[in-house]
Amino acid sequence: MDRTEKREFVAGLNQALSATSMVVVTRNAGLTVAEVTDLRRKMRASGSTYKVAKNRLTNLALDGTQFDSIKPLLKGPTALAWSVDPVAVAKTAVEFAKTNEKFVIVGGALGTQALNADGIKALAELPSLDQLRARLVGMISTPATRIAGVLQAPAGQLARVFGAYARKDEAEAEAA
Repeated sequence: MDRTEKREFVAGLNQALSATSMVVVTRNAGLTVAEVTDLRRKMRASGSTYKVAKNRLTNLALDGTQFDSIKPLLKGPTALAWSVDPVAVAKTAVEFAKTNEKFVIVGGALGTQALNADGIKALAELPSLDQLRARLVGMISTPATRIAGVLQAPAGQLARVFGAYARKDEAEAEAA
């Protein structure tokens, strides 16, 4: 990479990190090309981005972002994964780390809050943003269906009472 390519890379990474809410720092020593390709495919499917970058360039790209707290984690062969949905990137990284011992989660940051590896794993156990939205919609719609059921119940009871009176009148008419 020449100087202009490095400047463009740093500017692009800075812009991407400024627009995100969660960054996970990983150590990826010994991963094969197929494993990295699989990891990138899984990250892309979850709406996340995975990038291997020189630590010096990453440190420059972190300047001016809310993720200054991860600079001490950038030692050795590291890579960054980020996403707007913090749970999605954490889940994808933790699931991949479970199946591949060469991929190690070092830590990360959620906004200005620095997280260690245990914090990332705890975040991965939370439901995703889409699942939380679905639960919220379910909780909002449930009272409406209950109200409709309660409002319909008296009408149903009245219909059963009228039906019983009608059957009683029909039975009396047949008996006479």
